[in-house]
Amino acid sequence: MKIVLAEKVSPATLAVFQQEPGWQIVTPDQIKNGLAAELADADALVVRSAVQADAKLLESAPRLRVIGRAGVGVDNINTDAATHRGIVVMNTPGANAVAVAELTLGLMISLARSIPRANATMHQAKWDKKTLQGQELRGKTLGIVGLGRIGLEVARRAASFGMEIIGYDPFVAPVIARENNVTLVPIDEIFKASDYLTLHVGLTTQTEGLINATSIKIMKKGIRIINCARGELIVEQALADAIKSGHVGGAALDVFHQEPLKESPFYNLDNVLLSPHIAGATDEAQEAIGIQLAMQVRDYLKLGVVQNAVNLPSLSHEEYKEIAPYIEMAERLGQFLAHATPGNLENIKISYTGRIASGKTDLIRNAAIAGIFSGADGGSTANRINAAAIAAERGIRIQEDKKEFTIGGAGSVLKIVLHSSQGDASASATVLHGNSPRLLSYDGIDIEAPLHGTLVAIRNHDVPGVVGRIGTILGEHSVNIANFALGRANSTQSHRVPQGQALAVVQIDVSKAASATAAVEALRKVEAIASVRLIELGKL
Repeated sequence: MKIVLAEKVSPATLAVFQQEPGWQIVTPDQIKNGLAAELADADALVVRSAVQADAKLLESAPRLRVIGRAGVGVDNINTDAATHRGIVVMNTPGANAVAVAELTLGLMISLARSIPRANATMHQAKWDKKTLQGQELRGKTLGIVGLGRIGLEVARRAASFGMEIIGYDPFVAPVIARENNVTLVPIDEIFKASDYLTLHVGLTTQTEGLINATSIKIMKKGIRIINCARGELIVEQALADAIKSGHVGGAALDVFHQEPLKESPFYNLDNVLLSPHIAGATDEAQEAIGIQLAMQVRDYLKLGVVQNAVNLPSLSHEEYKEIAPYIEMAERLGQFLAHATPGNLENIKISYTGRIASGKTDLIRNAAIAGIFSGADGGSTANRINAAAIAAERGIRIQEDKKEFTIGGAGSVLKIVLHSSQGDASASATVLHGNSPRLLSYDGIDIEAPLHGTLVAIRNHDVPGVVGRIGTILGEHSVNIANFALGRANSTQSHRVPQGQALAVVQIDVSKAASATAAVEALRKVEAIASVRLIELGKL
C-alpha cells in the first residue's frame, strides 16, 4: 500500500502506518513533484483542511481507494467525485468533541463574566470592577442546536453548572436526550426560550444561514450566541446588526465565512469574542484525531471495514465481520447473473431474507450491483462504493426488499432479480459454513452449487442422456468436473423456464483457458442443450 500524507500529522499518527510491513508512507516534505504526481499510484490520501481534493486532483489518482480527513468537515473534498470513482471518504467525528465542548463552555463563561475585558483593563493598569458586573450560568436556559457527540458533551458539562438545557435535533432519539438531561423542543422554541444558544450542526442546505434576521427577531432579548461549528450557519451582518441594537446581548465566534478572517462586521464590537478556529486545537484532540483516522484508513485497506464514511454507511469491526461473507457472496451472485437478462437491464431488485435483513445492507447491495456490472462489461469501474451511483447514472432502478423472519431454509438468503423489457433473470444464494457462498436457485429452479471458481451454467431439455453427454464432452477436452449440480422445472417453481427444461451448474477445473472455451463451444452444438454460459468467479 502507498499512503500519501498531504499535510502534517502527529508522530503517533505516522507510527500507525509505519507499523504495517511493506507500506510506503509519503510525508508532506517528501512530496517533490506535486501532489497529483504522487497520487498516481497511491492507495490512500490523508488531508486536513488546506488541501483541496477536488475532481481534477482525483483524476490523477486512478488507484486511490480512500481519502481520510483529519477532522469533521469535508468541505475541501469533492465527495461526489470521490463516490463516482469508488473512493471512500472518511472523517473523524467525535475525536475532538471534548475539546470543542470545553471551549464552548469557556466562551459562555467568558461572555457571562466579561473575562477578556477584565483582563484587558487590568493590563492597562485599570481597576474597573464596577463595570464588570456579570451573571451566573446557574438557572439560565441553554439551547443546543445539534445533539451529536459535541452537543451532548456540552449538555453534560452545562448540567453541572445548573443550567436548564433544551435541544433541537430531528435525528436524535428522545431516550438519548433524556439520558443527558436535554428537553427536546422545536427549533422556534430554542430561539424563543434560550438565554444562551450554541450551534453544533454540520453545514447543509437546511442549516446554512440558520441564524438570520428572521430567526433573530423571535429570540429572547439579551440572548448570547456561541458558534464553534461552521461560520456559514450565521448570517454575519444580521448578527452584527442585532448586537449593535442590543437585541442580542453578545456572541462568541470561533468560525467564520472566510478564514483566515480579514474583514468582519464584528470588529470593534466589545461584546463579541473572536477566536481563530481553535475549538478542536488541543494537544489531546489533535493526537486523538490523527490516531483515529490512521486506524480507520488502515482497517479499510487491510480488512475492508468502513468507519465514519461520509459517502457510505459506516460499520463497526464486529458488524463488518458478520456481513463480510454476504458482501462477497452478493458480488459473486451478481457476477453469476450478469449477461443473463434477454434484453437491456432496466431494474434490479434485491431481496434480503433472514438475519441479514435486520442489519446494514448497503455494502451487500453495492457488491451485488458491482458484480452485475463487472460480469457484464469486464472493464466496469463499478465497485462496492460507487455501484449504486453508477446504476442511477445509467438509468437502472434499484429496489430493495427486506423480510427478517422466514420459515425453514437457510438462515439468510439474498435474491437478485434482473428485469428487462424482454424478460427477467433471477438467482438466490446464501453462505454456508461461515464463508462458503452457495447458489440456491436460478430462474426459480432449486439448484445448489458453489459460487466460486469456474462455472458452466447450462440450460437443457429434460431428456435422457444430457448429463452423460456433458461429462463426455468436458472429458474429451481434458476439463475436469469439480462439482455437478442439477435442477429441473416444475409447475410451482419457474415462470421463465418452461416445463420439460432443466438446469445444470458445473464447476470445472481449468488448466488451460482454451480447453474450457472449446468445451463450451462443443456443448452448444448438442441438440438437447438450449444455452451455455461460462462464468469465472475466482477463488475464495
